[in-house]
Amino acid sequence: MIRQRKIELLAPAKNLECGIEAVNHGADAVYIGAPKFGARAAAVNSLEDIAALTDYAHLYGVRIYVTVNTILKDEELEETERMIDALYRIGVDALIVQDMGITRLNLPPIPLHASTQMDNRTPEKVRFLADAGFKQVVLARELSLHEIEGIHRACPDVPLEVFVHGALCVSYSGQCYVSQACFGRSANRGECAQFCRLPFSLVDADGKVIVRDKHLLSLKDLNQSELLEQLLDAGATSLKIEGRLKDVTYVKNVTAAYRQKLDEILVRRPEYARASSGRCHYTFTPRLDKSFSRGFTHYFLQGRERDITSFDTPKSLGEAMGIMKEQRGGWISVAGVKPFHNGDGVCYLDEQGRLQGFRINRVDGNKLYPAGEMPRIRPRTPLFRNYDQDFERLLGRKSAERKIALGWELADTPWGFALTATDEDGYHVTLGFASDKQPARTPQADNLRTQLSKLGNSPFEVATDKKTGAPDIALRLSDNWFIPSSVLTDWRRQAVERLTAVRRAGYRRELAVWKPTTHRFPATSLTYLGNVMNAAAQSFYQEHGLQSIDPAFEKQSVPEAVLMFCKHCLRYSMGWCPTHQHGRSPYREPYYLVGTDGRRFRLEFDCKRCQMKVSLASGPTSKERGE
Repeated sequence: MIRQRKIELLAPAKNLECGIEAVNHGADAVYIGAPKFGARAAAVNSLEDIAALTDYAHLYGVRIYVTVNTILKDEELEETERMIDALYRIGVDALIVQDMGITRLNLPPIPLHASTQMDNRTPEKVRFLADAGFKQVVLARELSLHEIEGIHRACPDVPLEVFVHGALCVSYSGQCYVSQACFGRSANRGECAQFCRLPFSLVDADGKVIVRDKHLLSLKDLNQSELLEQLLDAGATSLKIEGRLKDVTYVKNVTAAYRQKLDEILVRRPEYARASSGRCHYTFTPRLDKSFSRGFTHYFLQGRERDITSFDTPKSLGEAMGIMKEQRGGWISVAGVKPFHNGDGVCYLDEQGRLQGFRINRVDGNKLYPAGEMPRIRPRTPLFRNYDQDFERLLGRKSAERKIALGWELADTPWGFALTATDEDGYHVTLGFASDKQPARTPQADNLRTQLSKLGNSPFEVATDKKTGAPDIALRLSDNWFIPSSVLTDWRRQAVERLTAVRRAGYRRELAVWKPTTHRFPATSLTYLGNVMNAAAQSFYQEHGLQSIDPAFEKQSVPEAVLMFCKHCLRYSMGWCPTHQHGRSPYREPYYLVGTDGRRFRLEFDCKRCQMKVSLASGPTSKERGE
C-alpha cells in the first residue's frame, strides 16, 4: 500500500473577500494577517473577519494560518499573548511567527510555523526549529531543488513550505535592514519601504557610471508552475503563493492556475494526496500572465540564472502581445497573434527604457485607437497588455464554485422513508420521515433522481461514476412510490443542512502544546542578524546554548552594518562573475549603488557564500579613488 503525503496549496488573503475566494478557487490552506504584528502592516484583519473565514474554510477541510511574523517589543508581548489566545478561540489552525519571544508566552495549544523571516536555509536550522516544536518550516526563496532535497533528507518528518509564485525580496527574508536604516521603517516590523524597487546608478571606485538609473535590485516574479512535481519530489509539502497585498482577481486567477496544475500531478502520482475537500468549477481559464507580474523567473530553483531581474521597471508588464508595426494619425497597428480588446491597458518601454502606457479606446482588427493623447512609439517596440478588460470582467463576477461530492440513498421503511447522504470524506446523515405510501401511476425513478440532484447553492454536488457518469443515487424502494417533488425537496434540504452541520462539528484541528527545550542552537553567537528584539527572545536563545546575543538592528546602532544579503549579484548580471562566468570587469571595484537622492551604497561580493552584500556608504575613500 502506497504511503501518501498530503500536499497543501497555500494561498494568500489580504482580507475576508480574498480568503473566501482563495477557498472557492482551490486553496488547501489560506494565510491571512492578524489584527496586529504581521509582516504586511497594510494587510491586517479583524478577529470577526478571521472567524468568518475560518468557519467557511473548515467546511471544506481548508486550514487557516494567521501571520504574527514581526519582531516584537517587550511592551507588545502581553497584547500579543491576548491576541493569540483570541485567534485560537475562533478556530485558527496555526500561526506563522518570526519572534522566538512568542514561544515564551502562555500559549494555547496552537501549532506554530516558522516564518521565512527566520532565514531558514540549512538542514541544521530546520532541524533545530522542528526539535523546538515548530510544526512547519517556511524555507528561504533562494534555495535550489538540490538544497530543498538535502533539507528533506535530513529532516524527513518536517513539513516544508516553499514559495512557488509571486513577488521576490532581493535580500534573504529577515536579513534586510535597509528600509530601517534609510527611512526608519523596519521590514522585520512589517513596514518595508520597497527600497529594492527604486532606481539606482551603478558606479565604480573611480566614479565612472556603469549603468544609469535602472532598477538594479528589482527582481522578476517567481513562477514555479511548471516545476511543481520536481518540488514535491524534492520534499516540499506546502506550495505557497505570495500576495497578501494583492487584489481578489489575482488571488482567484493564480490560485485556480496552481490548483489545476497540482491536480494534474495528483492524478498520476498516488503517493501524493489532496489536503482538503471539494472540486472547483471555474467560469474562466486561468492564465498566470494575465495577473500582476514583472516577468517570470524560476529564481535559483534550478541553479543560478542570469535572467532573474526586472531592471527596466518594478511595475507589472503583463503578457507579451506583439510589436508596434506602424503609427498613423490616430491609430497604431500591431503585429501579433493575440487580439486586443476595447478598454485594454497597453504598456511598453520607450527609447530611454522607461515604462510608458495607454488605454485602448477602440480596436479595429490590428489597429489600436488609444484613448487620450497619442503615444509616440518607435517601430518594432514590443507591446504588452497589463490590463485585460474582458478577463477582469470575468473575474469581477462569480468565477468559481467549490463542491463536495455526496451520494444519496432513498429507502422505504415501515413508517415511511429514510434519506441518507454520504459525502466524499465519509461524513453521513440519515433522516427518517413518517409518510403514507401511495403507488404512482407512472415510473418515478428519474424524477426522484432529478430532485435529489438539485443541490443549488449548497456546498455539495452529487458524485458521479467516473466511467459511466451515472449519479451516485441509490433508490432502495420496494415499490414505485409517489413522493411529491415539494416533499422530497424539503427532505433534501433538511439532509443537506444536517450534513453541513456534521462536517463543521467533525472538523479536527491539530493541537500542539509548546514544551520547553534546551537543545543547542546551530551557532555560537548571534549578531544583529538574529533579530532579537525582546528579553523573552533573548531568554529563549540563552536556554539553547547561546551566551553572546546582540540586540536587533532596530534597537542599536550598528556601524558599517551590512543592510542586505542578496543571492542576486550585479557582478553576475553584468557577466563579470569570476566563479560562474570566469569573467573580468573593466571597472575598478568597489562598486556603488547611487540613489536618485544621492545616497550611496557599497557593494561587496562574497564569492565563498555566493552573495552580494549592500552597505550604506558616505562616499569612496581616498584609497578607493587611488590617491
